[in-house]
Amino acid sequence: MVYDFIVIGGGIIGSSVAMQLSKKFKDSKIAIMEKEKSLAMHQSGHNSGVIHAGVYYSPGSLKAKFCTQGNAAIREFCDENGLHYEMCGKLIVATTNAELERMEGIWNKSGENGLERSRLDAKELRELEPNISGLGGIFFPSSGITDYAKITATMVDRFKENGGEVYPNTEVIDIIEHSNGVVIRTLSDKVKKKFECKYLISCAGLMSDKIVKMLDIEPDFVICPFRGEYYKLSENRNNIVNHLIYPVPEPGVPFLGVHLTKSINGGITVGPNAVLALKREGYKKYHISLKDMCEMIGHGGIRKVIAKNLKVGLSEFKNSFYKEGYVKQVQKYCPMLTKKDLLSYPTGVRAQAISNSGEMIEDFLFVNTEHCVIVCNAPSPAATSSIPIGAHIIQTMEDMIQSREASMFIKK
Repeated sequence: MVYDFIVIGGGIIGSSVAMQLSKKFKDSKIAIMEKEKSLAMHQSGHNSGVIHAGVYYSPGSLKAKFCTQGNAAIREFCDENGLHYEMCGKLIVATTNAELERMEGIWNKSGENGLERSRLDAKELRELEPNISGLGGIFFPSSGITDYAKITATMVDRFKENGGEVYPNTEVIDIIEHSNGVVIRTLSDKVKKKFECKYLISCAGLMSDKIVKMLDIEPDFVICPFRGEYYKLSENRNNIVNHLIYPVPEPGVPFLGVHLTKSINGGITVGPNAVLALKREGYKKYHISLKDMCEMIGHGGIRKVIAKNLKVGLSEFKNSFYKEGYVKQVQKYCPMLTKKDLLSYPTGVRAQAISNSGEMIEDFLFVNTEHCVIVCNAPSPAATSSIPIGAHIIQTMEDMIQSREASMFIKK
C-alpha cells in the first residue's frame, strides 16, 4: 500500500496534522496509523481538558507561541463543529508570603506573553471564590475547558470526509527511509504488513524516541513516563468552585501542582500529581515493565533527573499511596475538602522528554530527516496547541518538499 503521506499516531496532534494535510493536499493519498484499537487512547484522552491560556511559558518559546494561537484556534474549531467548551477562567492562588513573591514572576511572564489578567487581594479572592482561601491571586479569563477526545474524533471525521484512511490496531515495528521515501512495517493482529509513503509524520507520544531509533538515528533524549493521578470530587462538592483553581508552582519543581479543574462533562477533578511510571504506558500502580524500568535506570539523563528531584519524587510517590498527603496539598487553598470528598478517577501518563545531559526538555521538540518529521516532545499545552502544531509541521513538510524538488531539478 502506497501513500503520499502517512501519520503515525491517532492522538489529537496526529489527527490535527492529518486533517490539515487532507485540506492542503486535496489530491494526495493520506493515512493515519494507530497502534491502539481506537483513537485518543493515551494523552489525548487522559488529560484535564483545560484550554490553556499560556501563563507559565517562556516568552518567545514554541510553547508560548503555539498556546496563544491554539487557544483561539481550538475554540474556533469547536464553534465550527458544534463542540462544547466553556471559558470559565483560571485562578492562581497564593497561600503564603513566599508564594505571593513567586507569583510576581507569573505576573511578569504572562504579561510578556500578552495575556489578559487581573490581580486579586485576599478580599477580592474570597468574593470571587468563597470556598478558596489565600492571600491573593491572579485571574486569567482566557482559560477554559473542553473535551479533547471528542475534538480528536471530530478532526478524524473531517480527515475521512476529505478521503483520508485510518488504520487502527496497527503497530509500527520498523521504518526504513530511502532516497525516494519511507517503508513502514507494521503488525496488526499478528499479521505483518508493509506500507510505503513519500513523507512520514510521527506523533507517537510515549513511543517517540523509539520511532527515532527505527530511523537509525540515536536520539539525544529519552522519553520518561510520569503517571498523573486524579481524583474526582463527590457530587455534593460540584459547586465548590466557579473557576479553575491552581496553586503557585513550587520553585524547581517541573510540574504545576495539584489543582481543582471543572470538567466539561460535569464534576470537578483534583490533580494531577506526577509519579514516575514503571512502564511506558503504566496507568496503574501495579503496571510494571522490567524492560522499561531497565531502560530508564540505564539512561544517565533519567538518573540525573531522579537525583535532582529525589525529595519531590519521593513525596509524590508517598502521596500516591497516602491519600491524606494528597488532600493536604489541596487543603492549602481549599480547607473545607476532606479525604472522603476525593473519589477514584482515571489516571493519565505524560510523555516527558529528558535530554542525555539530564534536563527535562520544556519546549516542543522535533527531529527531521529528508522525508520525515518526528514530534519528539509535546508536553502540555499540546492539546490546546494541536492546531498550530499541525500547521507548523505541515509548513516544515512543505519546505522539505520544495527543497527536495529543487535538489532534483539541479541534478537534472
